[in-house]
Amino acid sequence: MRYYSTNHSVEPVTLREAVIKGLAADRGLFMPEVIRHLPASFFDEIQDLSFQEIAYSVADAFFGEDVEADALRKIVYDTLSFDVPLVHVRDNIYSLELFHGPTLAFKDVGARFMARLLQYNLTYQPPLQGGAGSEVNVLVATSGDTGSAVANGFLGVDGIHVYVLYPKGKVSPIQECQFTTLGQNITAIEVDGVFDDCQALVKSAFMDAELNQHMMLTSANSINVARFLPQSFYYFYAYAQLKRLSKSNPAIDLSQLVCCVPSGNFGNICSALFGHAMGLPVKRFIAANNANDVFYQYLQTGQYIPRPSIQTLANAMDVGDPSNFARILDLYARSVVGILSAPLAPVPGGSPASSSSAPSGPVLGGSLASSSSAPSGPVLGGSLASSSSVPSGPVLGGSLASSSSVPSGPVLGGLSAEASTIAVIPSADPRAVHSAIISLISGATYTDDQIASAMRQCYAETGYLLDPHGACGYLALTEQLKPGETGFFLETAHPAKFKDTVDRILSADGKPSDIAIPDRLAAFMQGTKQSIPMSRNFADFKQFLLSR
Repeated sequence: MRYYSTNHSVEPVTLREAVIKGLAADRGLFMPEVIRHLPASFFDEIQDLSFQEIAYSVADAFFGEDVEADALRKIVYDTLSFDVPLVHVRDNIYSLELFHGPTLAFKDVGARFMARLLQYNLTYQPPLQGGAGSEVNVLVATSGDTGSAVANGFLGVDGIHVYVLYPKGKVSPIQECQFTTLGQNITAIEVDGVFDDCQALVKSAFMDAELNQHMMLTSANSINVARFLPQSFYYFYAYAQLKRLSKSNPAIDLSQLVCCVPSGNFGNICSALFGHAMGLPVKRFIAANNANDVFYQYLQTGQYIPRPSIQTLANAMDVGDPSNFARILDLYARSVVGILSAPLAPVPGGSPASSSSAPSGPVLGGSLASSSSAPSGPVLGGSLASSSSVPSGPVLGGSLASSSSVPSGPVLGGLSAEASTIAVIPSADPRAVHSAIISLISGATYTDDQIASAMRQCYAETGYLLDPHGACGYLALTEQLKPGETGFFLETAHPAKFKDTVDRILSADGKPSDIAIPDRLAAFMQGTKQSIPMSRNFADFKQFLLSR
């Protein structure tokens, strides 16, 4: 599998390059060239499979070409050493509890998978060219849970050093303890700014030639394909659990499932949408925002207007310019022009000339010569000449002329055999892309008062304890579920990670609250804080890294 940039101006790369580099050279995010639809047999038996078995099938569709089967199975099984149970909350609403991992947050899945995949590539593959030394330096910006999950996922891993950038005073004390008390190969950097400033420092570092000559850099944020793609695992597992429950609960209609995702940088819902493209049987999605409602406004207007983030109770969602929005746009641009997936991996290189047979699927950016038959679908940006039949697959940016056969798998590249391979997805009509997105995704946005009210009400009426992020998902389902639908929301972190906030909210009615802190969290709180203060000026951050 090869991975192209959402900015479409550099050559596609291998999985290994995408994982280690993190961000494309043109500042785009990497996307897999092919999204494979999982077979019907997988969904027929999914209710009888374990979480690890389900995850391995999904992982194999993305990574199976590049990672040996036994190694990939070990990576998946080691990553998922904990359960992700689906818990009934009320009526037709369920919570997918993603806080049973080592750091009690959903990011344990992606971070642990990435740590193991990166270590596999460093151990069993030759080193990449560029960058001084053999150590890989992982840069990660966090608004809360990412830092702890990544730091603990990579803790003690030979050949990897992690730098966690976090906004000063804008993560909970317990979250801060989880990545500032570790030492060893983990360095915490306390940035005088907001999460968007931390993310900007990380992205600027990737683009700085001097830094990249000095040290090998990669990212563990959801911009990294090894972080966000594995998050699709638990959506399939949620479906498996609902399918099991449906056998004894006729109220669950498997054709009427709604998934609600509390959303900040949009890596989580992006992985859900990739799952949907692979066949995940979810009817529709809801993206639940706090007051940082850039995506919600896009859904309403079709206009994406980033702005500075606002500090809220749901701090991990305090993002004013979500990186993964670019992936969502690209995914549905592919859908609009009909090049979402193909049965075979792309054929890199130049034009296929005079071939008697070829793989099946769309043709992108290449030229086709001498054809008597052609692919099915629209021709976008190319020309047709001397062909005996009209193409029935998309031909994007190239030309068709007099060919006796045509490729039926995606051909990515230039107009000659010598041309370099560049994945070109043409600009789809923004209105069509917006229409495709809103046909599947609705939005919701909530103030701190609404979040707090939902937490109190849910606890009083059901006894279920929400964290501020899960509260956004729960509230959206209570408002937007239609008759006959069953919904599940993601409870993304253990409420104890926000103990001060949760206790304050639940005590508002005069009843004192003192939620218990799990032993795993309590252990982090015994450590000594070790962090390095940093301005939001890239020159200061660059100088710090150059001194390492």
